[in-house]
This record gives sequence, C-alpha cells and structure tokens, in this order.
Amino acid sequence: MRLRAALLALALLGPAGAAAQPVLKPGDGARAPALKLKDLEGREHALEAYRGKVVLVNFWATWCAPCKEEMPSIERLRRSLEGRPFAVLAVNLAEPDARVQAFLRQVPLGFPVLMDRDAAAAKAWKARMLPATFIVGADGRVRYSYIGELDWSREPVSKQITELLPR
Repeated sequence: MRLRAALLALALLGPAGAAAQPVLKPGDGARAPALKLKDLEGREHALEAYRGKVVLVNFWATWCAPCKEEMPSIERLRRSLEGRPFAVLAVNLAEPDARVQAFLRQVPLGFPVLMDRDAAAAKAWKARMLPATFIVGADGRVRYSYIGELDWSREPVSKQITELLPR
C-alpha cells in the first residue's frame, strides 16, 4: 500500500518533482586518482595542476554515441562558468589521434582532450562504462559522478557544480 502511495505521489509531482532531486551521484569524498596525460598537441596535463578549481573529468570515445551527444552540453557548461575556478578535462579512451581530431573538427571544444592510449587512466578511475564523468572538488576529492549521457548545461546539474566552486 505504501509503495502505491509513493508511486502516486511521484506521478503527481511529475517532471517538476523529478527536477528537484539531485542529478549527480554523490562521491565518497576520496582523493581523486592521479591523472597525467597528454593532449592532442603533446602537452601534458596533470589533474594536480588544477588544484583550487572544480574539474569535470569526462571519459569518452568517438564510437560511443551518448559520449558524442553530451559533448556540446559540456562545452555549454564550460562557457557558462568561464572566468570561474572550473575546468574540463575530456579523456579519450584509446583511440587514434586522427579519429579524435576528425570529431573535434565537427564539434569544436574549448577544453583539453587528453589521450588515454592504454586505458590505464580509465582503469584507475574505474570508468567501466562510457561516458563516465567525475566532478572533482577544488580540494582534489571526487564530489560527484555520473555514468551515461547527461545534459550538463541543465540548471539542476550546473547548480550542483556551481555550489562546489570556491568563493
């Protein structure tokens, strides 16, 4: 009986009630695994260099349709937080440079795309499915995660991230 009442209440709340719920899965607060990879231009990026910023770390591949679909929303989120202590690191999972560069010609991004050539970073982060995204707080701890496609520019999602930004 309680289950039926709960389902009825959820149905009556509809999308507005669902939107009020947190979207991102809270992290355990553990220190983020190390991340040190090169981008397509050969520049090395280390997560530790972004300390003091909230960092969205997204594991993706061009063969993953949901990954490609969510990339523009990650870029919109990045642009909306431009000038704030926020960064995005997209980690491509073991694909040839030419394939990634072809995708980036179609979908220009304003954040680094790092190459995880042997999938060691994905293993360290336990990114078993794609897309897998982790929100690392300014203190270097994993604050949120999300597996699957998401519109990162939606207000409930961007609000959760904005609340982590140092003031």
